[in-house]
Amino acid sequence: MSVRVRFAPSPTGPLHIGGVRTALYNYLFAKQAGGQFILRIEDTDAKRFVEGAEEYIQESLGWCGIYPDESPSLPGAFGPYRQSERKELYTPYIQQLLKDGRAYYAFDTAEELEAVRERAKKAGSVNWQYNSVTRQSMRNSLSLSSSEVDRLLSEGVDYTIRIKVERDKEVRLHDVVRGWVTVNSSNLDDKVLFKSDGLPTYHFANVVDDHLMKITHVIRGEEWLPSAPLHVLLYEALGWSDEQPVFAHLPLLLRPDGNGKLSKRDGDRLGFPVFPIDWNPRDGEGAKGFREMGFYPDAFVNMLAFLGWNPATEQEVFSMDELVASFDLEKVGKSGARFDFTKAMWFNQQYLRKRSASELTQDVLGELKKRNWSAPERLSDICTLMTERASFPKDILAEGSFFFEKEVHFDEKALKKKWKDDASGNVAAFAALLTDLSPFDAESIEKVFHSVLTERQLSFGQLGPAVRIALTGGLSGPSVFEICALLGKEACLKRLNSSIAALK
Repeated sequence: MSVRVRFAPSPTGPLHIGGVRTALYNYLFAKQAGGQFILRIEDTDAKRFVEGAEEYIQESLGWCGIYPDESPSLPGAFGPYRQSERKELYTPYIQQLLKDGRAYYAFDTAEELEAVRERAKKAGSVNWQYNSVTRQSMRNSLSLSSSEVDRLLSEGVDYTIRIKVERDKEVRLHDVVRGWVTVNSSNLDDKVLFKSDGLPTYHFANVVDDHLMKITHVIRGEEWLPSAPLHVLLYEALGWSDEQPVFAHLPLLLRPDGNGKLSKRDGDRLGFPVFPIDWNPRDGEGAKGFREMGFYPDAFVNMLAFLGWNPATEQEVFSMDELVASFDLEKVGKSGARFDFTKAMWFNQQYLRKRSASELTQDVLGELKKRNWSAPERLSDICTLMTERASFPKDILAEGSFFFEKEVHFDEKALKKKWKDDASGNVAAFAALLTDLSPFDAESIEKVFHSVLTERQLSFGQLGPAVRIALTGGLSGPSVFEICALLGKEACLKRLNSSIAALK
């Protein structure tokens, strides 16, 4: 049977990077097996629906290069691909469970349920459950007479439909990541399968959709592991145990300190995004994304792949094709994966360094355009020179701002530390010898510099930092000889002489 996997997010807000990683692992697994990757939108929770969230999900996956074979925008033979459009498909299966005695009607109101929970809490039972023990004391088709049930149904009284979980039964499932998982059914409650609004809950729709869409493997986050035994019981109750998919529950993404699940609040506090692209809702609070921060999609995907999976080799930089070829679910760890933004920037730096000169130049031109800055003549050479100091294209502008700004902005700390009384005269001597220099390249400029050291009996530390301050305003950056050459003779001399005049 061909491998079919699905990523099934709810359109309740922006897509967390943990969700993107789930989609990525599903995609890699499917592509390696020559199977299909399906995007299904689980939008049955109308109260939490957020306008624009579905479009955001699809745009995020597209930016990452994770392209579904079937989706709401690319329908196939197993649609519809939004749960809200599949409503009529669920009715026969819920009726089957009712007929077989595997589910029942529950007429308890929200207020009645809350009152029961409060009484249980006062009696010392914090986690009250609607289950095989308590169901007989509630208002449902198992505790009421058949005539009373018929009356309530005929009068249109609101109800939910709950699964009837058998007491003291061992529920076992094998998880690719975690091995065998065993739960006693007495620890499970009679979950609601159909809500009072006539829509299925996540649990029921999830199982029915996976079956009808012929999903072979369910690869999802660890937070769904507690629900897996219920899903196993549903497969059994519906007679689909032989077609039950293989489960794999992925580890959580953790905060940088490892304490707890990574959240937007952590990102806001520590200064990094937790969403793939910017989230700009019409109403409510927006959020920054990795794309707008300057990350390359390939670097972002590479970084995500390593949050929970390890190829067991020394290689860290993988193209998407290499990830597809190397990915192995059995090499996904059980423990939570700690997010490290410094490592994320390292990945982006590796991809920036792999860019061709023309590609990087285009990247930087885009950044210049955002600032309304004009491009210098030798932009490509400037980009190449500054690459080692950059993680993002915008860093080239920040670290090499002296290439793009006409005036030198002096760092007061640098002046106090390195611009001594004799600095103006020493820099002037260097500038004078550059006037007739030809060719005006880094090697020739360095020879002139050393001739000034010899002639004026100076150490490098007496002249080098002063020349750098005169050229850039600070003390850090690439070789001053390369800077001079890239500025060009006219701009270099103008800058040196202007700085000398300003700092006398």
